[in-house]
Amino acid sequence: MGTLSVFLDVPLAPSTDIPLDAYKADPSSLKVCLGHADTDEVWIPPVVKRILLQIPEDPTLNHEYLPELGILEFTTAAMKLVIGKESRALLDNRVMAAGIQTIGGTGAVWTGAEFLHRWYKPSNCTPTTVLLAEHHLENLGCIFQVAGFTDIRTYRYWNPERLTVDTVSFLMELQSAPKGSIVFLHAPEEISLTPKQWKQVSTVMAERHLFPFFDVPAQGLASGNLDRDAWAVRHFVDRGFEILCAQSFSRIFGLYDERIGNLIVVTKNNQTLIKILSQLAKQISVTWLGPTSLGARVISMVLTSPALLYEWKQSLKALVKRIMLVREKLKEKLRILGTPGSWEHLTAQSGVYSFIGLLPSQVEFLAKEKHIYLLSNGQINICSINAKNLDYVAQSIHEAIMSTSHQDQSVTVRIYSSPTHVSKSESFY
Repeated sequence: MGTLSVFLDVPLAPSTDIPLDAYKADPSSLKVCLGHADTDEVWIPPVVKRILLQIPEDPTLNHEYLPELGILEFTTAAMKLVIGKESRALLDNRVMAAGIQTIGGTGAVWTGAEFLHRWYKPSNCTPTTVLLAEHHLENLGCIFQVAGFTDIRTYRYWNPERLTVDTVSFLMELQSAPKGSIVFLHAPEEISLTPKQWKQVSTVMAERHLFPFFDVPAQGLASGNLDRDAWAVRHFVDRGFEILCAQSFSRIFGLYDERIGNLIVVTKNNQTLIKILSQLAKQISVTWLGPTSLGARVISMVLTSPALLYEWKQSLKALVKRIMLVREKLKEKLRILGTPGSWEHLTAQSGVYSFIGLLPSQVEFLAKEKHIYLLSNGQINICSINAKNLDYVAQSIHEAIMSTSHQDQSVTVRIYSSPTHVSKSESFY
């Protein structure tokens, strides 16, 4: 045997955009990672804590393998959480829907992407185009690329100059997208569209025959209202779209280590749905055989019990109030410090994540001079800010902006450098 490895040509994959390695290696007692929630204060709803203690004592449960598509009680309850129990499309039997339990929300995206690459063929002549929001290209683009898609493009959704949703550009890019393209949409989103804007999006997508693949990573954490956060998905279903929708339960149930997701399939008739489910079951059987049970059992118990569901909803509302309070306090701190620029966008956005609107040089300043680490595009996790570090974070942001005061800081600017097209020869690794 030789001394050289047969894997010498394996390249080193780039690390995540969140500089966790630098954060962990930083010996400073002041260090803060704004890309992740404070691990000392991970939020878990009280009702979930109680159920996690009860389940091991339940003599009726066993540890047999689950079916490929998961626990039916969980997938049905999870699907209704998004689609709505009173959906006219479902009640009128105009569409059929079902859920597939997956390994986290990422597993739902992966499963959907693989299925679409194999079976979604709007044109036999050209590869199907996939459109992703610019700020999601890095973490989601590789999923679609590995699934086999070769024409992956980005659409402009967030305007970093104005620090708001760029509806005009978004609609224009949808209008110019190849017919039959798959559009990966996010609802709820921290920088969400209004119902009126969503109606415009659905109209353009219907005209261009674009296929909606929704991502619902944190239903309830944008507005505190589960139904309001699902409005966009329900609107598309009511309009008669066939869709895929990936759900994640990590944030809203505090089950980060259980990796529970759900892939919703909405079709126009039952026969088509049966065929799709058969293919997905086959696909899953050769991928992870079957999902895990604990997280799904916890969630199904909460969603199917009126009392537990009410308690969980109240916990969600309390968390949303806490997130908005942090946004308000950070904005007020920056105002008191006299930090250049407008900071209204901090409270105009909602949910866990927020585009704070810093320049790359300011992000670099925070890491090097203040031991504060965040995404290079200026996006932060609001839950990483707490009573212990709020003053320090605000003062550091102020100093970062003042350090570039020779530039025009009337509006902070973040320029995206993401490519607008990813060819087969380009790699995300």
